[in-house]
Amino acid sequence: MFLDSIVGRVDERVKALRTQAERLEKVAASMTPVRSLAQALSASPDRVSIIAECKQKSPSKGWLTHHYDPQALARQYQEDGASAISVLTEPYFFAGDLEHLKAVKASVDLPVLRKDFVRDPLQLVEARAAGADAALLIVRIVDDVELHDLYQAAAALNLEVLVEIHSPSEAERALKLNPRIIGVNNRDLDSFETRLSFSEEMAHVIPADVIRVSESGIQSVEDLHRIQDWGYQAALVGESLVKGSGLLRGYQD
Repeated sequence: MFLDSIVGRVDERVKALRTQAERLEKVAASMTPVRSLAQALSASPDRVSIIAECKQKSPSKGWLTHHYDPQALARQYQEDGASAISVLTEPYFFAGDLEHLKAVKASVDLPVLRKDFVRDPLQLVEARAAGADAALLIVRIVDDVELHDLYQAAAALNLEVLVEIHSPSEAERALKLNPRIIGVNNRDLDSFETRLSFSEEMAHVIPADVIRVSESGIQSVEDLHRIQDWGYQAALVGESLVKGSGLLRGYQD
């Protein structure tokens, strides 16, 4: 399965990262205050806020672009009306890099989310040291104790969290954290198949006072209207934007 392979690589990365722990902690402690992802996603209650993603590759679609410039892409997203920027930093399957996140953070005024497979608190320290304002926590790849510890570690770093779920049982686990933001991933992390209607099915299990984010499979303005009707305040959109769909500009018009 894709996910098992990805997680195995993550654990290797964490092991290598331990030699840098002291340095990363010092850098993280010196960073300027975060830009609030929650505030950015709540700023326009009458429309869906868009987290626009910088992503070069995916396991299911291969290379999305051969001319990847995350700085230029992020600046364009901001100009086109994005509320926040997500940056893929997983190197082996998505061709990501923390340097991409650093470059993006220096290029825009929006909150920047680290999109990766986080399994250890040190990855959150690493994210904060790189300038991330928020980080993704995927419920499926950790147990309840690890999830709680990661959430608390993020809070200690003043790092906001997008908690990602893929099933009703994962929603139950996520809600024990009293999270501010929950993302429903329409892409199955085992098969990588995508079904937008999954967001509709999951909407009723997320309380109204939680910011709901629909992730993956959003291709059109009509899709954005659809998820808004289902009760979502935000959408995370990557592939279609990287390929130049014009979705952001079209939604602002």
